[in-house]
Amino acid sequence: MTDWLSPAEWDALRLSLRVSIWATVVSLPFALLAAHALARWRFPGHGLLNGIVHLPLVMPPVVTGYLLLLTFGRRGWVGEYLDQWFGIVFAFRWTGAALAAGIMAFPLMVRAIRLSIEAVDPRLEQAAGSLGANRIWVWFTVTLPLILPGVIAGAILAFAKAMGEFGATITFVSNIPGQTQTLPSAIYSFLQVPGGESSAARLVIISIIVAMAALILSEWLARRVARRVAGQ
Repeated sequence: MTDWLSPAEWDALRLSLRVSIWATVVSLPFALLAAHALARWRFPGHGLLNGIVHLPLVMPPVVTGYLLLLTFGRRGWVGEYLDQWFGIVFAFRWTGAALAAGIMAFPLMVRAIRLSIEAVDPRLEQAAGSLGANRIWVWFTVTLPLILPGVIAGAILAFAKAMGEFGATITFVSNIPGQTQTLPSAIYSFLQVPGGESSAARLVIISIIVAMAALILSEWLARRVARRVAGQ
């Protein structure tokens, strides 16, 4: 791989993997909570929460990136506080790319998990609760094993989405080689310079391979886990 790719191409691939993995891992607990709230709870503002969760899907990615810049930039109302008190900076850092990618992939993860939760018969959870188990224990021992295929599918789809994120990322963290230049940003950059078509083509091929592998792996793992859960 290192012989086929130039150092700049390899850096873009490595950074994309790093950003996508962190975006998926950090987003997963919040996606589980949001999906459970949307699937099981009824409260004032339920529709508003559903709209906020899915807003990145319908809003232009550049707008999402701009809002992130206003919020988490060094002078943003959250970013300034994080920088001064904790030394945490998102803007123009790879961590900001992970944040942008995670937000853009979040709706896909939530939707997959929510559909899995809604497919679980609530009477199973009620039966476990009637035997004395508290809600948290019921969720981890009954609900989670049953929705595991959806969790896996959602996480892998979110990873693939994060790998391909461009608009929000480049708006929030720019396109700095070796620091924030992910695969889509690198492809865009190579297409802007004479003779960069071959480098862009190689990265396009890698992007397609990663995306297809993620989709296939998501389907395979979901079916495997579903069969194991059904067997139990």
